[in-house]
Amino acid sequence: MKHPLLPLSETMHYILLALREPLHGYALMQEIEQMSNGTVVLAAGTLYGALDNLNKHGWIEPDGQTGRRKIYKITDEGLTILKGEQQRLQHILSLYEKE
Repeated sequence: MKHPLLPLSETMHYILLALREPLHGYALMQEIEQMSNGTVVLAAGTLYGALDNLNKHGWIEPDGQTGRRKIYKITDEGLTILKGEQQRLQHILSLYEKE
């Protein structure tokens, strides 16, 4: 059975990619905006809803706190999902090159 979060949305891709280094929510929002050259700006509600979903599925996990800020990091399972999505997207991109 296919996983309900696959294929990953653009938001989920950016979150998982950014969390290869542990970050708290606000730093994560800033990192995603920078990674996307300003094209992806996440609202707090969108970010925290996605973090809850990714945590529930075991793709990210809490990694301590800084004051009141909870820090998250990607799990091994999350890295596996990200690698699978990378391969899927590389295949799609390779189809463009066949023209």
